[in-house]
Amino acid sequence: MRLAAPAESAAPGATRHVRVMSTQARITITIDGPAGTGKSTTARLLAKRLGLEYLDTGAMYRAAAVIGIDRSLDLTSGSQIALAVEQAAMRFDWAADPPRLLITNPVERDISDRLRDADVTLGSSIVARSPEVRTVMVGQQRRIRDAHPRLVSEGRDQGSVVFPDAAVKFFLDATPEARARRRADQLRETGQQVDEQRLLAEIIERDAADRNRDTGPLIIPDDGVVVDTTDLSHEQVLAHLEEVVRQRLPDLA
Repeated sequence: MRLAAPAESAAPGATRHVRVMSTQARITITIDGPAGTGKSTTARLLAKRLGLEYLDTGAMYRAAAVIGIDRSLDLTSGSQIALAVEQAAMRFDWAADPPRLLITNPVERDISDRLRDADVTLGSSIVARSPEVRTVMVGQQRRIRDAHPRLVSEGRDQGSVVFPDAAVKFFLDATPEARARRRADQLRETGQQVDEQRLLAEIIERDAADRNRDTGPLIIPDDGVVVDTTDLSHEQVLAHLEEVVRQRLPDLA
């Protein structure tokens, strides 16, 4: 098991379930890292163990791609996609576990099952590079935190940009080969044929794009706890993250 110590410095309509809590009650835990490190599953299960809510910001960028594809927009046009995202009144249904993602386009519909389609995966990597789209998303994510102030939020820039005041910040990592293998296994489970070398090349390309973009680049946040998940199971990663949180937040109910 390889667990690293803390690293050195390295939207409108988003929810309809508004609950007001004191600033003192706010708890934000962020989990950042590249694709294929198990962030989504880990964040969802960690939130459940800690009695917090779970925000999948990657799903929001995938939703932006769905919106752009459905409207036949140019996914490289950040201004067009940003405006369309604002108009779509994206929101999560927090009654579901995990929360379902809905958009209005023009009627409200649940797009959760569409988010992992191949065209959406490709499109999300394009729209996520846009400063205009990221600005809209950051605003929506902060409004979600205002309404759901006890939150585990995962993505690429949660601890570094969106919630720099988070109580605990994690950065999950793994070798590109391990991440490609995990993605291939996921696709095979759904009956799809897989070219693992192509997946590896796409992951390496996506890593470079995420790390080198001007807005919200993929970096280890200040005070981030780096966890290399290459040789770890979901349960091992989850147990370690929970241990760190409970050590740092001993009063967490």
